[in-house]
Amino acid sequence: MTDINTLLADVEKLFSDDEVVTEAKLAKVNLPSGKALGLVTLDNGHDHTRPNTFGPKSLVELNKAYDAALADDSIDAIAVTGKPFILAAGADLTALQAGGPDGIRTIAELGHAVFRKLGDGDGTTKKPSFGFINGLALGGGLEVALHADYRTIQDSVPAVGLPEVMLGLVPGWGGGYLLPNLIGPAKAAKVFIENPLNNGKVLKGAEAFELGIADAKFGGADYLEQSLLWADKVLAGDVTVERESIDRGEGWDEAAKNAGFFAWAKTGDASPAAKKAVELLTLAKTAGRDEGFAAEDDALVAMSETPQLLASLYSFDLVQKRAKRPAGAPDKALAQKVTKVGIIGAGLMASQFALLFVQRLKVPVVMVDLDQERADKGVAYVHAELDKKLAKGRASQDATNRLKALVTSSVDYEESFSDADFIIEAVFEEMGVKKTVFANAEKVAPETAVFATNTSSLSITEMAADLKNPERVVGFHFFNPVAVMPLLEIIKGEKTSDAALATAFSVSKSLKKTSILVKDSPSFIVNRLLGRFMGEVSKIADEGTPVDVVESAFAGVAPMGPFALIGLVGPAIAYHNNETLAKAFPDRFYLSENLHKVVEAKKSSFFGADGRTVDPEVEALLTTGDVAKTAEEARQQSLEALADEVRRMLDEGVAQAAEDIDLAMITGAGFQFWNGGITQLLDREGISEKVTGKKFH
Repeated sequence: MTDINTLLADVEKLFSDDEVVTEAKLAKVNLPSGKALGLVTLDNGHDHTRPNTFGPKSLVELNKAYDAALADDSIDAIAVTGKPFILAAGADLTALQAGGPDGIRTIAELGHAVFRKLGDGDGTTKKPSFGFINGLALGGGLEVALHADYRTIQDSVPAVGLPEVMLGLVPGWGGGYLLPNLIGPAKAAKVFIENPLNNGKVLKGAEAFELGIADAKFGGADYLEQSLLWADKVLAGDVTVERESIDRGEGWDEAAKNAGFFAWAKTGDASPAAKKAVELLTLAKTAGRDEGFAAEDDALVAMSETPQLLASLYSFDLVQKRAKRPAGAPDKALAQKVTKVGIIGAGLMASQFALLFVQRLKVPVVMVDLDQERADKGVAYVHAELDKKLAKGRASQDATNRLKALVTSSVDYEESFSDADFIIEAVFEEMGVKKTVFANAEKVAPETAVFATNTSSLSITEMAADLKNPERVVGFHFFNPVAVMPLLEIIKGEKTSDAALATAFSVSKSLKKTSILVKDSPSFIVNRLLGRFMGEVSKIADEGTPVDVVESAFAGVAPMGPFALIGLVGPAIAYHNNETLAKAFPDRFYLSENLHKVVEAKKSSFFGADGRTVDPEVEALLTTGDVAKTAEEARQQSLEALADEVRRMLDEGVAQAAEDIDLAMITGAGFQFWNGGITQLLDREGISEKVTGKKFH
């Protein structure tokens, strides 16, 4: 590995004025035992909405802090922690992108050289070390703590993990080597292979502790104080940290093999990063620290030369930047203030709305349904969810009581909506029903109230046509589960006013959703593309290709197979969406009679309990032809259909640009970062040009 002084000299070439530098502030803390601890606090000078990251200058600052702590004879031990709510969110990806392969190797090696000083010292001096995980710790943010001898974690930390594989990278500053040697290969594989490939899943603080990532967990506002006292006891020998022994024999080999199978099943062998992560996991069994870290350096450089990394950086830019400035959104100054929310309906979706609105907007929310029992059931759901948060220590009793008091139920439209500013319907997906509830609401609601519909496929323009004020109606399409899925499609009807549209975007921002402006068209963006996709694969299966063959064709394209997706959304909903699309575009949207049979039989999935084998009762329902395609042929045909539909949607102005289609598919349907959503994949494989005559980018 390159000498650190050489790296420090080389890294100056990579400095950018655009880097938001994370300072490493060293303070000497006197402990009760009389020992002194050098506490390094990472802080980029911004609040929690701008997490700490590690670019070249930030690494230099951390190196200075570690050197100062190691050189100070009055300091007995060293610890690293972060600003309030944030340890760090990993590498500065902008700096990573700008450096090129040579720059990436320099940053990779420098990160290793600096981070390992916490655990290994500087070659002359070694001091006991601690990582205090006080907040979000992702990628390098977790790795900076993994280099310590001991770790504590705050139980309420919302996100801990190594998500690099999701981004077309690998854990590059020690995670691929240190984590399996700390908690074992199976648990480590969950953190840096399985979770990233499951739509970037992360751990909560308590979960990270249970896995063994931290040696102690504390809660409350005095987390740091408790961590310091615990560290003092460790230094004094009053606390002995015991960790589970790791099977370095066949158990490790089995875990690595299983990780490889998982990566292959999820990516169809199309993700270089996933394969490389499995290699690092396998190597960590026998490698020394220098060899393990060098392998990570080589892996990062190799990943930097893959098209998947460029696609990932494109996706990351969409989620981090474009999502914050929705294309085509009207002037935010036109938005009306929302002081009360009305919800028509009190079923599961409506109840999820109520929970989200009351937690984010903290205004009165009233749920109205056909009878009081149904309405009360919706409120009970919200109360139960708030109580769960309270029980987990994520809310105070006073705050919980205040939110509960804001949620009410009724059967009286006038009583509920006469002073509501924002009224959203969550009733049956049938045009007549939606028109009726809006007509009833308009009789009593203020003329300025915005009417939002959560329809997943119906025309906003038609829904508003019979109202006195059709300009107030806007599409406000959530994805399920409401609290988890980031996307919110905001649909402009032909008469939707800029004020209503601006209010919808303002509310969405308050709900912390990713908003995309969509033209009023059948099924909008995500459901239209998924409808074309599922229609195409249903046609292939109906013609004679076995369901399991079709299902296997899309690893590495979609987050799950098409028939698993039908099971997730529900066969009835999938069929209804395709009915809408087949009616609008009968020439290219296929409506499967077999899917209709599954719906009529009230089956919730094509598969049995194992989630992989077709349910024999479902199989008995299916009538198929004798034209069987290979998995590759099924994949190609379906991707060609998607390319055709994307081009049509762009030509029709359904989305502002290809970037919005990708942002929608990433945040609304879980399409992978490392594919670049859908259009980058279609471009990369030559399908865009073959089908439409030109690339999307």
